[in-house]
Order: sequence, then structure tokens, then C-alpha cells
Amino acid sequence: MITRANGGGGCCCDHLALLLAASSLLVRAFASPLLGVSPQDEKYYLDGAVIFCKDGSKSFPRNRLNDGFCDCPDGTDEPGTSACPESKFYCRNAGDRPRFLFSSRVNDHICDCCDGSDEYDGGITCPNTCTKDGNDLNFRSDEQDSKRTKSSDINAQERISDVDLEDFIQNLKGFKVAIVVELGIAITHLMITIYGMNAISTAAIERKTHVVRS
Repeated sequence: MITRANGGGGCCCDHLALLLAASSLLVRAFASPLLGVSPQDEKYYLDGAVIFCKDGSKSFPRNRLNDGFCDCPDGTDEPGTSACPESKFYCRNAGDRPRFLFSSRVNDHICDCCDGSDEYDGGITCPNTCTKDGNDLNFRSDEQDSKRTKSSDINAQERISDVDLEDFIQNLKGFKVAIVVELGIAITHLMITIYGMNAISTAAIERKTHVVRS
């Protein structure tokens, strides 16, 4: 946490105060007063020359907003810097989904916001990776829906094919049973016919033999 230096303490403290003042000026050079402020809170910061900490603990003049020193315990005065550990940085991410970051991620040389707004001190260049006007996001969503629809159609066709195959197998089994039954009946009729013919032949032979003997 970077707090405002108090008076006294000799030369060392004076040097420290100068260093903090220089860092504050550097932060001011890069940080817009409303940097890190969500659209819903802009009116809160612009209403008057004096701004109250949201926890009610104290107030601060507007010129101390995002000045690199932590005046409010809850970080109300430093939404766009890393001075207050309790503050949150708002990524606008135009064309994409906005988000809040912990203040420790501001100017840490890691691109967290897709619009790169969290790395404004020039230590690193963050390309804007936000989807433009949501077109890419909508395209991906439509493409995913199309893929899901196609996948559902394929699965439905596979289920229908499976059912048709099972029906075919069952019908084939029934057809085989019918053939076996009909074949059995035909064989039985054939055997009866053959047996009858054999009986007739035997009877005829016996009659001929009886005539010859007479």
C-alpha cells in the first residue's frame, strides 16, 4: 500500500517523500482520473469537488483520485492504480465482457484486460484481443449451435440406423424360423409320400408273388 507521507523524519524521509512524489507524478501522467472506474460509478466520482470513501471513513479532494497514494482504506480513491490493496480495477473491454481486477494486477507487466487497459504505464504493450462488437463471439456461438445441431442430427440418424438394423435382424431370425418350419413340413410330407409309395410297391410285389404261386 502506498500512503501519503507525513511531515518530519529528516533527510531520509525527505528523499523517500520525493521518490513517492515522483512516482505519483508518473502515475498521474499515465492514469486518467476515471481510469478503472466502472460506468455505474462515474457519477459518484464526478458529483462534487470532494469525494467520500465508500466505507464512510474519510473524504478526499477529486485531484487525489488515482494519484498513486492510498487515502481510503477501501481503495475508493485509487480504482485505476495499484496503490490500495482493497481497490478494484474495471476493464471496459469494449465489444467483449467487462470485468474487475484486483489492484495488484495493474501495471504488473501481465495483460489481464482484453483491451490492455490494465497495463498503461508503457512497461508492456498489450494487444487488444477483445471481440469486435461481439461479432466474433456471436459467430462462434452460431457456429457452436450449428455443430450441436449437426451432431444431434447425426446421433438421431445413428439411432434410427441401429433400430432399423435390429428390426432387420429380428425379421431375418423370424424368416429363418419360418423357413426351417416350412422345410420340416416339406420333409415330413416327402417322407410320408415315400413311405406310402414304398407300401404300395410292397403290396404290389406281394400280390404278384401270390399270383405266381397259385
